[in-house]
Amino acid sequence: MSARFEEIDWRPTPMGDISLRRRRDPATGDDVYEVKLGDEFLMSSLFTAGEIALTRLGLAELPGTELDIVVGGLGLGYTARAALDDPRVRSLIVVDALGEVIDWHRRGLVPLGAGLASDPRCRLVQGDFFAMVGDSRGLDPEEPNRRFHGILLDVDHSPRHVLHPSHAALYRLEGLRTLADRLHPDGVFALWSNDPPDEEFTSVLARVFPEPQSHVVTFDNPLQGGTATNTVYVARNPAAAG
Repeated sequence: MSARFEEIDWRPTPMGDISLRRRRDPATGDDVYEVKLGDEFLMSSLFTAGEIALTRLGLAELPGTELDIVVGGLGLGYTARAALDDPRVRSLIVVDALGEVIDWHRRGLVPLGAGLASDPRCRLVQGDFFAMVGDSRGLDPEEPNRRFHGILLDVDHSPRHVLHPSHAALYRLEGLRTLADRLHPDGVFALWSNDPPDEEFTSVLARVFPEPQSHVVTFDNPLQGGTATNTVYVARNPAAAG
């Protein structure tokens, strides 16, 4: 049985102090893993339904096999794990700004880490996803200007509540157009949000991606009782002309 609480790792980063903690849930006796950046909780293994739904809803819109996928934001790895669980996924790049988070996975300090780090289809890349989208080299450091079948993004709390001011541009018209250029025709962009569906953001999304959808994901909240919700936006790139 684990100790009731353990701080597994703590490190200063340019974005603030980041820590990985493990505590025992008194109700179930299970270990709960949590990531904090400064005083903000970024991720908890208690709440993974939204992250898993991000992948499943996004990939469900993609036909065919041999899919090349990018995940923006590694966290505890649930979005990436769900992608690798889809047998159609040929390759997965997971981009995270914090090398510390990638190191937790490579060292097996989080439950899904060893499986992600050892999967030959998966590459963990340290980088600023938002800057890489706008950079001429794109999202794959080994293959400039590569396009993907799916881009799944789970970094900010929502398009309105970003972790860093530099992220906000991606959620505006020009940022979304640049992101669409990183997708194949008929490719899919899916976005996790902690806020309810945002009509203003959806209308901007629709100017780039025809008929975007917003899915409300409901899950149990054992900390507060009752249920909680996340939103997953799913938007498909226009098909190639002709």
